[in-house]
Amino acid sequence: MRKLPTWRSLLYVPATRESFVAKAHTRGADAIILDLEDAVAPSEKPAARAALAKAVPMVRQSGAEVCVRINRPLRMALPDIDAAVGAGAEVLVLTKLMGPDHVRLLAELTAEAETAHGVRVGRTRFIGLVETAAALTVMEAIARADERLVALGAGGEDLATDLGMEPTPDALYVPKMLAVVAARAAGVLPLGFVGTVAGISDLDGYRAMLQRSRALGFACASCVHPAQVPVVNEEYGTRPEDLDRARRMVEAFEAALAQGLGAVSFEGDMIDEPVVERARRLLARAR
Repeated sequence: MRKLPTWRSLLYVPATRESFVAKAHTRGADAIILDLEDAVAPSEKPAARAALAKAVPMVRQSGAEVCVRINRPLRMALPDIDAAVGAGAEVLVLTKLMGPDHVRLLAELTAEAETAHGVRVGRTRFIGLVETAAALTVMEAIARADERLVALGAGGEDLATDLGMEPTPDALYVPKMLAVVAARAAGVLPLGFVGTVAGISDLDGYRAMLQRSRALGFACASCVHPAQVPVVNEEYGTRPEDLDRARRMVEAFEAALAQGLGAVSFEGDMIDEPVVERARRLLARAR
């Protein structure tokens, strides 16, 4: 069984923006995604790869895990993977995945890079991003393709473009929820939210969107601005009052089971095994 991370927030930082990289470890994100893809102009790709050797140890100073988002074309993905593994990144963010064979090919290339750099084969984990209409139908197969993959998300802007839609919450609801179902079925983290990456100017609206997304099953989310990090941490995290109630619920249910009862009234609600199992998972996530 895959050991899943306990991420709430993953903050994107362009690998070439030295001032952003220098402050990234102070933002409170559980993981930092050093971006080699959309945030880096084509002419700057070699410089971005070269910057990873210094950027990776810099952004992990406060304990955040370090991810690197790689480019989709293989001619760029190969040097991206080599530079990220060589710099010591723990996770690769795989963009525009086409299907399970695509994941397995990138896993093979990653294993070769690990061997070349003296890294334990299998150490580097994957986040998978589905950003095309064609890949939506094989998301579960993508999530099950390789043990390295620990999180799966459906893209927003790229996916909306490919589907010929505006990236509104209503338009993205179905593909985003398909990603949740595929991720949960495969036993990996559903990454994202039902909405767009906007939210810098309306943090209250952003918070409300995250609350809805958490209730729909999302486990963690990427951020494009540091101001979003504390909001994601709070809404995708575990509140002390929720933990206390979960503990009380589990104790009450176990006492009921000892008396031969399969359902019991608890603080005004009827609870049974599925409800209590959610409480157990909440406690396990907090641990």
